[in-house]
Amino acid sequence: MKSNKSKLKKALYKLMAIFLLIFAGFLGGMYSSSKNDIVKDLSKKEVVYVGKVLGKYSEPEKGELNQDIDFKLFWELWDMVRESYVDQGEINDKKMFYGAMNGMIASIGDPYTIFMEPQEAREFEEDLNGKFEGIGAEIGIRDEILTIIAPLEGMPAEKAGLMSGDKVLAIDGEVTIGITIDEAVKKIRGDKGTNVTLTITRDGLGETQDITITRNTIVVNSLKTEYIKDKNIYKIKITNFNHDTINLMEEAVSEIVAKKPDGIIIDLRNNPGGYLEIAIELASEWVEDGIVVSEQFGDGKKNDFLARGRARLSEYKTIILVNQGSASASEILAGALRDYDIAKLIGKKTFGKGSVQSLENLSDGSQLKVTVAKWLTPDGYNINKEGLEPDFEVEYTKEDYEAKKDPQLDAAIEFLKTGKVTIKEVPEDNKEGEKSIEDTKKAE
Repeated sequence: MKSNKSKLKKALYKLMAIFLLIFAGFLGGMYSSSKNDIVKDLSKKEVVYVGKVLGKYSEPEKGELNQDIDFKLFWELWDMVRESYVDQGEINDKKMFYGAMNGMIASIGDPYTIFMEPQEAREFEEDLNGKFEGIGAEIGIRDEILTIIAPLEGMPAEKAGLMSGDKVLAIDGEVTIGITIDEAVKKIRGDKGTNVTLTITRDGLGETQDITITRNTIVVNSLKTEYIKDKNIYKIKITNFNHDTINLMEEAVSEIVAKKPDGIIIDLRNNPGGYLEIAIELASEWVEDGIVVSEQFGDGKKNDFLARGRARLSEYKTIILVNQGSASASEILAGALRDYDIAKLIGKKTFGKGSVQSLENLSDGSQLKVTVAKWLTPDGYNINKEGLEPDFEVEYTKEDYEAKKDPQLDAAIEFLKTGKVTIKEVPEDNKEGEKSIEDTKKAE
């Protein structure tokens, strides 16, 4: 028995050391240099002596934590649970440890700041690499409700009928009130061939419907091109800003320069975003110099990201298609090209995901994705929660989709050929009418 207790103490001390190492990194410089040395020392030891476990048996120095926080309380609670809980066999130290980390991050109340355990971190990397098993849809939290940001083209979610803006009220019968993005991903993702049922509501209507989706391997080519020969227009469909986007864009630029089209359509509909660096690279194919996007930090400081000076496509008239599923890096590209009067936006208002997340790797393979700033367009517009209003608002209904019609694409082609957009409207009396909008600058 004594030997078992000794092993337990050693394991617990080791666990505490790992926790403090990660927690020290999260606090970002709150410890003095001498304590940083101790933390480094802790990570190298199999057994950590009680005197070197920061914060468990010693008082924190002033300025390290808020005055009403005593970190010893964490260890008191830990010890109580480990010693007193009735079903000792049900206690899993690692689950408790990661649960504490998740709780700390969840307390911030930001759906985009998340802690990912090692397995979740690996799955996140797979997402960015463009291959995983699931339904093929990007999700987010909008007005505290789980929302479909973008079903990926040709993937199970789109084939089953999910649309951008759908509110997910339940997953396999479990309500989603208060759910985090991370928790929702765990429930929705699964092995190829298995089913998941989402209970959704659409267009603000009270009616709900169940959509059952069969999971599959999701392979995303982030950029596709189409030459509309009879119109001499080149279309670039970007589904994500991922690892393969730059090479695919390079091929597209070569084709465009060779064909010399009358115009370019960039289709960013249902594009949930991706890497900032790639969005800047793509914007630089139109913007020769100047700011593409700025980060604004909590202290008011700004970090400007500049165009790379290529501008190989700047001479081509350009339209960008956007909708409720256009988010993050999509909004950065669209906002930059519009602010420089290079492109017009056609479609629906974008999602409004204008916050900057930094991905931090932790020592055990887990990751912290933390919001560090907000995006500003070159003209200083804050995308976050507001989104980008299109220059020409054009509907794309479920009926259009089922009839294989694309009025937004048609409007883009019309604008490139004539300089105006004819928009069909349904007034309050439900009589069909239409209006013609000339090529004018959007009123600010």
